[in-house]
Amino acid sequence: MTRFEIERDETDILILGSGGAGLFAALHAAQSAAPGTRITLAVKGLIGKCGCTRMVQGGYNVALGGGDTVERHFMDTINGGKWLPNQDMAWRLCEQAVVRIRELENEVGCFFDRNPDGSLHQKAFAGQTADRTVHKGDLTGIEIISRLMEQVLARPVQKLQEHRAIGLVPTKDGASLAGVLFIDMRTGRFRFVRAKAVMMGTGGGPTMYKYHTPSGDKTMDGLAMALRAGLPLRDMEMVQFHPTGLLAGDYTRMTGTVLEEGLRGAGGQLLNARGERFMFDYDQRGERATRDVVSRGIYAEMRKNNDPTQTGMFISMGHLGPDNVRKKFAGMVKRCADSGFDLAAGKVEVVPTAHYFMGGVVVDPDTRTEMEGLYVAGEDAGGAHGSNRLGGNGVANSTVFGGIAGDVMAADIRKMSLRDPDEAVLAAEVARACHPFSKKADRIQPLRHKLQEGMWEDVGVMRTGAGIQRGVRRIAELRSELMETGVDPANLAFNLTWHDWLNMASLVEVSEVIARAGGLRENSRGAHFREDFPESGDLESSYFTLARKQGDALTLTREQVQFTIVRPGETVLPAHEPETLVAT
Repeated sequence: MTRFEIERDETDILILGSGGAGLFAALHAAQSAAPGTRITLAVKGLIGKCGCTRMVQGGYNVALGGGDTVERHFMDTINGGKWLPNQDMAWRLCEQAVVRIRELENEVGCFFDRNPDGSLHQKAFAGQTADRTVHKGDLTGIEIISRLMEQVLARPVQKLQEHRAIGLVPTKDGASLAGVLFIDMRTGRFRFVRAKAVMMGTGGGPTMYKYHTPSGDKTMDGLAMALRAGLPLRDMEMVQFHPTGLLAGDYTRMTGTVLEEGLRGAGGQLLNARGERFMFDYDQRGERATRDVVSRGIYAEMRKNNDPTQTGMFISMGHLGPDNVRKKFAGMVKRCADSGFDLAAGKVEVVPTAHYFMGGVVVDPDTRTEMEGLYVAGEDAGGAHGSNRLGGNGVANSTVFGGIAGDVMAADIRKMSLRDPDEAVLAAEVARACHPFSKKADRIQPLRHKLQEGMWEDVGVMRTGAGIQRGVRRIAELRSELMETGVDPANLAFNLTWHDWLNMASLVEVSEVIARAGGLRENSRGAHFREDFPESGDLESSYFTLARKQGDALTLTREQVQFTIVRPGETVLPAHEPETLVAT
């Protein structure tokens, strides 16, 4: 066979991604499916060694008593999301987190930090009215992924490692998903895998910004594939900036990595160049305000700063006792020390960093999409967080809905059969991936740097209509440049330049939707702040943006939020409940 021919394979359940969503989906599918069901786990890198869940530091939000309840967790999620979340998804998240944390402990084998009485320790996270974040020091994600990986590898799950998904291939009528097209990165060959059910859990990764937390290979491939498949995406303007990304210099990958929320929850202070706390100028909660508010506060102070030697602001922990900080935040202290900073006793320069994507594919609470056979969980799915994700709700979201997807797919495939692909779409996806081989080889990184600068400046923490329009033009120009930039096809095995090109193609595709959705939302909600439309708008009239691509045409519309459980101004908490359980 020639290198551009397609190898073909079949399975019953195909899972894309090996983060919390993908591994939990594989685990639950293996437990729930009929004997003999073929389950395949495909991942862009290596199982257990890539993805964003592994990088989680803070912890896992769950209401485990002590006055905290599912209802309180739900209301914090709705208020944090500024009344844009899909309430049925948000309720499912908060309710099932209680089930999933017990499963992580008792079945998966995770060890979390405990109180002297043996109960799970739950620390404070910003924007929440209870201390509910279960954790393993400040390295929670490594604990969860390591134990999940052990469980999945012990089961008869086929592994396709270093297989990059590049296209969702539907049936001829477009109503159902037939399978997924991959590049086997080890050989450079194409592989098409037919499946009865596919779960997409490729993760987000807003690495189109100058400062970002995910690794550079996280490039929103899943959302780009969903766009090309004609699926609706919601809340695409909602990019969460974590307020405290480490600022370690332009030429280190440490820049942008998160200094976790627990630092501020424990009493960490944000200081400007004069050593003054400033967050109370922006919110009465100070450093414990939600991520969007703190990010804007830091960004506003950065714009006031006239010192050319200083870019960001500073976080200070020394007043809490250096020895105490070293004990409670050992991972963070070491990370900062590796970059030349003393977190325990000194100050560390920080900057808002693109961290999480609230937008994603429209799904129902069972993870089904409008395309039969396609399920989406984790950061690829939109709706659960609305306009802002609470710290600690991310890994809960991935594991809760990943497990749901595994169970639902195992049940659904009993009524499904393998479907034939639209060969024209399959050929078009191969042609798209091979496009750079027809152009003169050139460097990709300068284009990515241009995109990162443009998105940071024009569609970043604080936005304006004029800036967004400038951003849209910049993206269009970069797309044209990319399409004229080639890759040498001499050796396609682990051809990282080719994958840089494909990464850039995904980022450009999704960046346009982020910018245009931001232009459509003429108010400020959660992570999206328009300086020319600073008001939040009427909560009763809340809408979310919906993007859909048909061919080359991208259309954006507004859809009304359905208040299925609680309306603005109301609460599901009993009348006697205090506003907060957190000590001031």
